[in-house]
Amino acid sequence: MEMFLLENSDFFNANLCASPENNHLENIVLCFTLPKIYRMAVQPWRKCIVTRIQEETYNTKRFWIAVPELKSFDFEAGQFVTLDLPIHEKPNKRWRSYSIASWPNGTNEFELVIVLMEGGAGTQYLFDQVKVGSELIFRGPQGVFVLPDPIEKDLFFICTGTGIAPFRSMLHYITEHNVPHKKIYLIFGTRTKANLLYHDEMRSLAEIIEDFHYIPTLSREEWEGKTGYVHDIYEEFAKEKQPADFMLCGWKNMIDEAKKRISQLGYDRKSVHQELYG
Repeated sequence: MEMFLLENSDFFNANLCASPENNHLENIVLCFTLPKIYRMAVQPWRKCIVTRIQEETYNTKRFWIAVPELKSFDFEAGQFVTLDLPIHEKPNKRWRSYSIASWPNGTNEFELVIVLMEGGAGTQYLFDQVKVGSELIFRGPQGVFVLPDPIEKDLFFICTGTGIAPFRSMLHYITEHNVPHKKIYLIFGTRTKANLLYHDEMRSLAEIIEDFHYIPTLSREEWEGKTGYVHDIYEEFAKEKQPADFMLCGWKNMIDEAKKRISQLGYDRKSVHQELYG
């Protein structure tokens, strides 16, 4: 994976990580933020150890990873790490980036939630070769897909699949630090109920966090909740065009459609922040 820094003073700074593999992008992390001066110190490569693995769905696993050389692995909710996996001779074809699904808690451990990609050498290695006790090489934290500070507008967290990871981190951070905020909408789209990651946890947070609305929707299964895609839902809640920031995380098709629709609602590009998985 090669990392690029793209800058456009009119609209955004972008931090792009791509993993080309036979013309297939197994995993991309693309972050856009409001214009501001933001410089991350370059993090060294470190050893880490897998301490726990849990199968979450038929094609998704949660990995807990500790960093022995650190007493505390410090990061901002929403950031990601890059793994250097032994799957290719060239470094830029070994690197895979994943959003941190846990939240800063003062320990040296963090969690990743990873979906198995068909034909993806990186996720295939993680699913087939990595066990509890396995050592990995990683770098991080990285990324600027983080909460606004302060939170002065409504927040729309819009995601599909494992794109819920950074929002889980943000919500727990808000809870644990009593961060003042406006209304928060987590709109989470999956195909079936079995694919709803952290579903019970999000329902519990909705009872604890004031003005937090958890709205999952299924595109290929009837159930007691919302059905269809995420777009109709945020359009419904943003129809008054209240001040809001839209944070998008998931697959490219969803994000491209969301950016178009949010623009049609009357919001400018500075209101949209994205992290793209591909």
